[in-house]
Amino acid sequence: MNTRRYHVSAGTFQTSTRQPLLLQAYLGTCVGLAIHCRDTGCGGILHLLLPEPIVKTNVTNPEKYAATGVPLFLDALMAMGARPESMAATLAGGALVGPLSSQDLSLDIGGRTAETTLDILKKRGIEIAQSETGGFFTCCLSLDTAVGQCTIEPVGQSKHVPLADIKIPQTEEILASMAGLRPIPQVALKVLRLIEDQGYSIDRVAEEIRQDQVITARTLGLANSALFSKKRTIETLDHALVYLGQEQMVKLVLLAAVESYFEQSGMGYSLCKGGLYHHALGCARLAEVLAARTGRAEPHMAYTAGLLHDIGKVVLDQYVAAAYPLFYRQALVKQNDMRTVERQTLGIDHTEAGHLLARQWSLPDSLAHVIRYHHHPDRESACQPLSIIVYLADLLLSRFRVGLELERLDTRTLQTQLAAIDLEMENFADLVDLIPGSVLEANPAEWTPPAGNHNEKDKHQGREAHQ
Repeated sequence: MNTRRYHVSAGTFQTSTRQPLLLQAYLGTCVGLAIHCRDTGCGGILHLLLPEPIVKTNVTNPEKYAATGVPLFLDALMAMGARPESMAATLAGGALVGPLSSQDLSLDIGGRTAETTLDILKKRGIEIAQSETGGFFTCCLSLDTAVGQCTIEPVGQSKHVPLADIKIPQTEEILASMAGLRPIPQVALKVLRLIEDQGYSIDRVAEEIRQDQVITARTLGLANSALFSKKRTIETLDHALVYLGQEQMVKLVLLAAVESYFEQSGMGYSLCKGGLYHHALGCARLAEVLAARTGRAEPHMAYTAGLLHDIGKVVLDQYVAAAYPLFYRQALVKQNDMRTVERQTLGIDHTEAGHLLARQWSLPDSLAHVIRYHHHPDRESACQPLSIIVYLADLLLSRFRVGLELERLDTRTLQTQLAAIDLEMENFADLVDLIPGSVLEANPAEWTPPAGNHNEKDKHQGREAHQ
């Protein structure tokens, strides 16, 4: 009998009876709690972001917080027949995801989430069978519901290849490969310039799209995908505009234009199939939210900048894949900055490669600036607030949406960057709370849910996973 896998996204829990199902949660700063009942065979995983709600009243997603999510999770298991005296709990995550700084130690979000969880379990009299929290590694917490076995494994190690197979390219080879990369569609460039001018007309955008049959087809395909569709067939651009609205339509066009570039990407930076694409899309959505929250950048531009910030990885991905053991050891084990590892190994980093590509494609200056400086957005310019917003989105995902890609961001300049857009360190947990549920629930191709297991409402509320 084939064992199915289900990715338990942050801010949710999933329960199941005894069946061939593997529940998994990918954890960085987040904390995962797996519980199995020896007598009944039922169990589940809860994936937590924060120790407690930021706003104490009208909590819309209590599963995100240890203080409210753990009691809900335990009550759901007991409703299935589980008894506290027969439960065994496994706790993982809460890591200090590097490169590290004093900012990580002072925030200690993961540590406080783990402590709150352990306190509730002890008060409920539930056995702690295994606890591996803290440390410096991202991990995958798994529960095989057929046998009740829990495992905690580092993320990414399974992709090791023999050192003898590694071939390091010359920088000239990499630059030559950029010249062969097909250009971004002209319709996308026109849309980008219209958005940057902030005076665009959606009718004009639609007119430009219609001139490119490929982009038209991709836009309609995305409009009908699970990412955007609301279970209604969208057959024309006019229908998409009416049904989805102007803002969503612009996002679709940009996504349709760049999606195929990430498809060209192999498995170098990605820790799972589609990881690089889902990280880019998640960063776009979160940057848009942060721009609206701070008022320091136009949300459409923030979305676009987030979508394109790592475009240089499209160029370097095949070379990273070929030298994966070196990158894994330097970036994840030794906690070195990814750009430093790239330059030492390849002679160029992904921000430099992306900036060259942005110039080659004649992208707007604001986007080229973000692509070049989103890791260290302290270069003063009119584009600096936009760069900081993308940096924050990237940083948040590197700690609270792991399992997608190899890169980790450091926090050494976090306080300075927050201050530059009128925020303080005390606001950081608030920013974590702003991560959209759609970003946390992104489901790469490798993470396939059980067929017909539950509907959208059930997924949000963490319903039972058995059919």
